[in-house]
Amino acid sequence: MTEVKNYTHVPVLLKEVVAYLNITSGSIILDGTLGGGGHARECLKGIGANGRVIGIDKDLDAIDRVKGSLKKFEDQITYVHDDFRNIARILKSIGIEMLDGAIFDFGMSSFQVDDEKRGFSFLKDGPLDMRMDSRQELSANDVVNKFSKEVLTDIIKEYGEERHAKLAASAIVRARKKKRIETTLELVSVLSSALGAKYSRQKIHIAARTFQALRIYVNDELNAVEEAVKNTIRFLNPGARIIVISFHSLEDRIVKNIFREMVKDGKMRIITKKPVCPGQDEIMKNPRSRSAKLRVAERV
Repeated sequence: MTEVKNYTHVPVLLKEVVAYLNITSGSIILDGTLGGGGHARECLKGIGANGRVIGIDKDLDAIDRVKGSLKKFEDQITYVHDDFRNIARILKSIGIEMLDGAIFDFGMSSFQVDDEKRGFSFLKDGPLDMRMDSRQELSANDVVNKFSKEVLTDIIKEYGEERHAKLAASAIVRARKKKRIETTLELVSVLSSALGAKYSRQKIHIAARTFQALRIYVNDELNAVEEAVKNTIRFLNPGARIIVISFHSLEDRIVKNIFREMVKDGKMRIITKKPVCPGQDEIMKNPRSRSAKLRVAERV
């Protein structure tokens, strides 16, 4: 079993989530991205003894951590180690027919980013992994060392929105011919050598977009987001709300388009005409929240 370390998790837009969910005693709430448990904790406080929170995470380490911090709520929460895209199967397996609310926070948990062994961070040296679910075979190591230059270019361009994707992919292929790229900082070094001049005046880290692209591809994140949001809406009671927090334009665009489609079909009404973003106070306390966008829609 993976060692469970102490960590501090700061949930994003917590007050806004609680306000928009309209939690009442006895509510059944889905937290599709359990993560550090911050949103789930506030939901658990509001649902009372007869309510239930279903906490889903494909990262078993996350569930192990949260079980300790939410121990006093253990009779009110059901933990599910699965991909949130499988919501129909999950709800059937635990005997839940409908939901009174749902929250998805598609950001990385602090402990995932800070744990160098997971390979998500371009600031710490660790194995080039990036799998949310360790049971999965495909890792970032496989993508970086086995995929063709053309496929790497497409991945980095599409999922990282990296203007210099071809340059980055070419550098990766050249480097791996000499030596397999095994660690995060080895990849950062390759990217720095190739893109250094292109990023000399930019605030964003030279490897940020490529790392984002690899993580999204390895975990099939965009397809998972689309499936999860669409499938969850099917199980919302009339008046129940779904809240989605995204952290980059690719996710936000998917969510916005799904909500619009559902409104046209007469299934939903949009509560937030524009995305809700963190204020300066929250960004100062939690810099990782700065790119968060929250959208809310309600079942009709």
